[in-house]
Amino acid sequence: MTEKRSYDLKNRGAALQGKLRGFTLVELMVGLAIVSMMMLYLVPGMGSWMQSTRIRNAAESIQNALQLARGEAVSRNTPVQLVFSSLALGGTAVDWSVSCVTATQTCPGPSPVLTPALPQTWMQKMSTKEGATSAQLVISSAQSAIVFNGMGRVSSMPALTNAITMSITNPNGGTCAASGGTMRCLNIVLTTSGQIRMCDPAFATGTNPRAC
Repeated sequence: MTEKRSYDLKNRGAALQGKLRGFTLVELMVGLAIVSMMMLYLVPGMGSWMQSTRIRNAAESIQNALQLARGEAVSRNTPVQLVFSSLALGGTAVDWSVSCVTATQTCPGPSPVLTPALPQTWMQKMSTKEGATSAQLVISSAQSAIVFNGMGRVSSMPALTNAITMSITNPNGGTCAASGGTMRCLNIVLTTSGQIRMCDPAFATGTNPRAC
């Protein structure tokens, strides 16, 4: 009985030792080679995907800001503006603020002259530090402020223009898909009537609902 138990323990020990066996040098080298090949394949695509995501986040932020400014103008029946702070200073960063054109006790404006002054001079704002550091904004009409009237229409539309195009791209290089690259740059189109639409210039007009 004792000999049989000893034999069983030896077999279990041998089996356990086999399970705990480590990797050989050849196995480690093969594993490293596979991981390196996967990284070389995935990293370029991952970089483009991350940049495209940042661009989309910035575009959605601007779209939401336009909708907020238009909604506030209609609900308050007073002109409300969306100001792109960096554009006003000659930059291209995606930062903005929404406020009434004229400050009142119930509507924050850009230049409060009230007594006491309003605690803030905007309804809502976004700075370049809030997820938009890897995106840049270029507006077709080169204007740094867009004003909606109480009817929800754009009262700051440039002369002889029925739409404003806002292009969101990457300030650090890279090629947009519309120019043969892999980065998904986006446009936001704002019409005189106040309609707001996000589109992708990489798609041919008329063949895709996301086309510009």
